[in-house]
Amino acid sequence: MTIAPGNARRGGSHLYRAMRDVVQSMDDALPGKFEVSKEGIVHDMMSPGGPHEVTAAHVSRRLERVMPDELLAHNGTPDVEDVPEGILRHPDVMVIAWTDLDVEGSIDPRTVLAAIEVVSRSNPENEWVGKTRDYPLLGIPTYVIFDPRTGSGAVFTDIHSTPEGPRYAVRKDFLYGEDLTIGEWTISTDGLPRYQDAPATEAGAGGA
Repeated sequence: MTIAPGNARRGGSHLYRAMRDVVQSMDDALPGKFEVSKEGIVHDMMSPGGPHEVTAAHVSRRLERVMPDELLAHNGTPDVEDVPEGILRHPDVMVIAWTDLDVEGSIDPRTVLAAIEVVSRSNPENEWVGKTRDYPLLGIPTYVIFDPRTGSGAVFTDIHSTPEGPRYAVRKDFLYGEDLTIGEWTISTDGLPRYQDAPATEAGAGGA
């Protein structure tokens, strides 16, 4: 849910910094995850544990088994932030070098090799629409979505210029159970959990 409507760019960095301060204050006081997108403050009412967190943990572990030691699939804090773009995002998993993680404050998004998101039940458009728009603006070369509602997902790559700004040019869909290539590394998606009360098909999973 977007709870602060309007493009953050309209008010410049002053508006963005005000929204960032609000997000940081709410992170400690209210449940869920708060981020700043191009459309304003986004609130994702994620439940702790369950398929969302289990999926992120499985993906992180499977990637780290095949990646070189200098890289990690990080699923903790901090955020990735681009002040000029007015974007503050928190990937569920990000592939990054240890040296690029070792900084004070937010991560430079242009050091992130891949951002991985698990679709939430409360706000699936945040992953399928908002982050598909924001991550190419941040220069993140690979964006991967896992959707426990449908047992499917997509990999977005090849940032290119469009009249609306940078966008991913290539989308490759996958089904749970298939091998999946993220950047230079291939992992299994077998055995990932599903949301048990979700319909087999839902709006949002088929397009960004």
